[in-house]
Amino acid sequence: MTSIDPLWLHGGEHEGLQVIAYYRGRSMEIDRYALDRLTHICYSFLHLKGRRLVTDRAYDSASIAYLVSLKRQHPHLKIILSFGGWGGCATCSAVFSEPEGRKEFAQSAKALLQKFDADGIDLDWEYPAVQGYPGHPFSPDDKHNFTLLVQELRAELGNRYELSFAAGAFLDCLNNSIEWNEVMPIVDRVHLMTYDFVNGYSTVTGHLTPLFSCPGQGESTDSVVRYCDSLGIPRSKMVIGAAFYARVWEDVADTNQGLFQQGKFKEYVAYRNFQKYFDPAEGFTTFWDSTAQAPYIYNARKRIFATFDDARSVALKTRYAITGKLAGIMFWELTGDTPVEGLLEAIDKTKKR
Repeated sequence: MTSIDPLWLHGGEHEGLQVIAYYRGRSMEIDRYALDRLTHICYSFLHLKGRRLVTDRAYDSASIAYLVSLKRQHPHLKIILSFGGWGGCATCSAVFSEPEGRKEFAQSAKALLQKFDADGIDLDWEYPAVQGYPGHPFSPDDKHNFTLLVQELRAELGNRYELSFAAGAFLDCLNNSIEWNEVMPIVDRVHLMTYDFVNGYSTVTGHLTPLFSCPGQGESTDSVVRYCDSLGIPRSKMVIGAAFYARVWEDVADTNQGLFQQGKFKEYVAYRNFQKYFDPAEGFTTFWDSTAQAPYIYNARKRIFATFDDARSVALKTRYAITGKLAGIMFWELTGDTPVEGLLEAIDKTKKR
């Protein structure tokens, strides 16, 4: 096991830890989940129409209104409107390059918050100044324009509303997308997407969301947090990410139980479907990497490999956030969970232990 700070060894209750769910479901679908275990729900995603932030799907308005109504029973809960997402920011570089575009966006964001009585905006521009979704334009100027966008939003929203953003947990993004010294004093949190270290474009298997680095994979949740430390990002504003899903590869050689082998990406599987999909009777065997603190599955007969978070790894991440004095833990995405004995329950039990 990798060396860890002594802080890791201390438990204790930490009710102040923020537990943030990204949510892309509809209206009453959320009633299946224990909302008392959450501090925030980020409704995902709203998009640009021209220069304005809009509810662009037929069910958006009804879903947001229902989420906000839940605050009557859960007054601690904050409902955040999340903007962008993977594939959701084709015009961001152009719109936010102009003062008029940033101003109109900020005004429309405030108007939506007032309309729904929601609690804040989360920016998920993937990614300023570096390649994100294939074919989406990006420019070196995006880095400073993102700062100007955040400044415009804070000026428009004041201190009544929360303002956060999601950041890719890879060096190109961490180094080239954000002017950290200018942005972090203005926002409430950065949501570090410490998952998809291997993704649908990867031709070699690995750990999707490891807690620690290991031989064969240097990137991990811990390495990202430590790198953010070196950039001067306050831990009190850092949120780490967990994956409520698996990524699956096929045609993977029976070497090292399929870990760090060539393969062809096959599909994404929600955590709620794990028991059926990864049936041991069909040849699926679960393994644990004690260095990375991460599970994985290999099926030698079918040559299928999968990487994911489970209850054990999510609990360890939660403990890491608590002992490391981070702001919280977030995850993609709530409807991937099982409502009973799921990953959110593992987070909550660890938080209260």
